[in-house]
Amino acid sequence: MARRPRIDRDAVSELTTARLSVYVRCLAQLEAEGQKTVSSHELALRFHLNSAQIRKDLACFGEFGTRGVGYDVSRLREQLTYALGTDRTRNILIAGAGNLGLALAEHNGFNRDGFRVVALTDSDPAKVGGTTRSGIPIHRPESLRELVVDHTIELAIIAVDPANAQHVYDALADAGIRAILNFAPVQLETRSGVATRNVDLRMKLEWLSYHLRNGLE
Repeated sequence: MARRPRIDRDAVSELTTARLSVYVRCLAQLEAEGQKTVSSHELALRFHLNSAQIRKDLACFGEFGTRGVGYDVSRLREQLTYALGTDRTRNILIAGAGNLGLALAEHNGFNRDGFRVVALTDSDPAKVGGTTRSGIPIHRPESLRELVVDHTIELAIIAVDPANAQHVYDALADAGIRAILNFAPVQLETRSGVATRNVDLRMKLEWLSYHLRNGLE
């Protein structure tokens, strides 16, 4: 069995983990092309990254490279996948079967490489009992605790309107979900022990608009 990486948790920031995801994608492409080894310099040039940052990030997880040879592409991808926790499939529940929830349920990024959407919930009786285009069932919110246990659900996505987002968040946390991705454009009152991340697309557009106004116009 391959040696698992030693993780320096104090040195691993959210930005570091985001870059690890990028490295895994790059390594997967190299592996698909049949490349066996790669240096940090070559990795940086090929994928427009920073070689010093690559070495710094990887140092948080142990020693991987061989001087004069570089990194073993397959082994490094395996170790980083393990560090990200995507070496096994984690089941996802989506709260909200509206346009956004249904689109996310069918999104390939949520149904491959360590993630799988197994259920949706919605308060609309007309939707309960139905399925998405790919056959993922839609349940009533009252069955949330049962769903979490029966399907070993570890992550949840909130795709409801802002007025209901906090209630849904609390229900997910009460049901035992410890990792939540929130798409509702509202600031949630989060709980200790529940990893929560917000995805506000309007904020991203406002960031871009700011840069247009301040230097690009």
